[in-house]
Amino acid sequence: MNDREDFLHPRSRFYGDFTPENLAFNANLQEFAQKITYICSLETGGKISAEKAYKDIKALWKELKSSKKNLGIGQKPPSNGEENSPQ
Repeated sequence: MNDREDFLHPRSRFYGDFTPENLAFNANLQEFAQKITYICSLETGGKISAEKAYKDIKALWKELKSSKKNLGIGQKPPSNGEENSPQ
């Protein structure tokens, strides 16, 4: 990336347990945080109303929650117990 893109959209290294799902969620989480920063700056600067900022942040939060659910982050892995075995 060029310097401008690095400045506008910084990314941090992922240090967690590597799985494709965790890596994807980490990228989504960083994007969420960056967008929240922009919204807060716009609201603080008087460019958007507090109500608009709230609605935008709420929509982004719903997207992040949906991403977490779709990626299976935080869910218990399937157990190898009897309830899943064929009978």
